[in-house]
Amino acid sequence: MVRGGDPIKDLSIVIKGAGEMASGIALSLYRAGMPRICMVEIDLPLCVRRMVSFCEALYEKQVEVEGVTAMKVQDRFELAEAWNRRQIGVMVDPDWKIIAVLRPDVVVDSILAKQNLGTVKAEARVVIGVGPGFSAPDVVHAAVESNRGPNLGHVVYAGETEPHTGIPGMRAGYSWERVLRAPHAGMVRLVRSIGDPVKAGDEILYVDETPVRAEIDGIVRGLIREIRVEEKEKIGDIDPGSDPSCCRMVSDKAKAVGRGVVEAVKKLLPDERY
Repeated sequence: MVRGGDPIKDLSIVIKGAGEMASGIALSLYRAGMPRICMVEIDLPLCVRRMVSFCEALYEKQVEVEGVTAMKVQDRFELAEAWNRRQIGVMVDPDWKIIAVLRPDVVVDSILAKQNLGTVKAEARVVIGVGPGFSAPDVVHAAVESNRGPNLGHVVYAGETEPHTGIPGMRAGYSWERVLRAPHAGMVRLVRSIGDPVKAGDEILYVDETPVRAEIDGIVRGLIREIRVEEKEKIGDIDPGSDPSCCRMVSDKAKAVGRGVVEAVKKLLPDERY
């Protein structure tokens, strides 16, 4: 915890997860003047929207999403160097050990596991849970709704978030048709790239020897890496539009949730010196 200086700028934040939702949250916090962010992930994250996910730093060492840079870091010393360069730190830490070392002001659980995997209020002065499985103020200080609809991004200070619906968001009239899922467990082999225009019926990738085809015309907005996946794992995303720039833009959903997290931090940690 830093004493003196700008009270918001000096906040330290750990975000559990570094996929698209977590990255949208990190962008919102960063742009709100809270750049001291450490994101923690598993060693081989399964991410579809790779162009807008900071977890890609674990593969590429450094990535940029909408003008903000994240670096892979190994420990708190490399994290401090990243912060000094106004970069977000991303580390492999599936057990969240950095929380005990860093003692952050804020912890955000954005793993989106559809349940709480062990996040508790004792982890930081403010602990925020995102999506299904969180209740406030008994388990976390605040929870942010992640289901699409009128409550998307709403902050819950007393009560529970909505249960998982399992229904993909609607885009241009398409929902389930947009999402590519693994027909069975196996290794992914890509035959298309993110940003490619495709037609319904086009082969996008293989899981072992089984082709996975687009169900609609559009742009390949996201593709998982060539990695082993389980049956029904989300492995691709087709945008029904025709503009490839959509591949590099964080979704409106992630931005709405990010705004909710910023609101919760500012409400629960009003301006003061630390």
